[in-house]
Amino acid sequence: MTTHNFTRAVTVFAVGFLLLNAVLLALIGHLGWATVCAGVAVLAVIGWFRYRRILRELAAARKEMKREVESLRDLLHTHKTS
Repeated sequence: MTTHNFTRAVTVFAVGFLLLNAVLLALIGHLGWATVCAGVAVLAVIGWFRYRRILRELAAARKEMKREVESLRDLLHTHKTS
């Protein structure tokens, strides 16, 4: 299982659990706590999207750094043989 699939599964489980709690709390009349659970569910989804965006940025930075290292290595090898 990839990291993306794992984090998505955990997020879906957490959001589902929180929304179920919100519905059940609303049914028994605890609207304040139901609102809190629904709000935390929304924050969990926003946090997951932010986490995925940060991982994409890190992967792009890692690729760029690898390209720079390879170009420096090529430059050193070219300079050495001259």
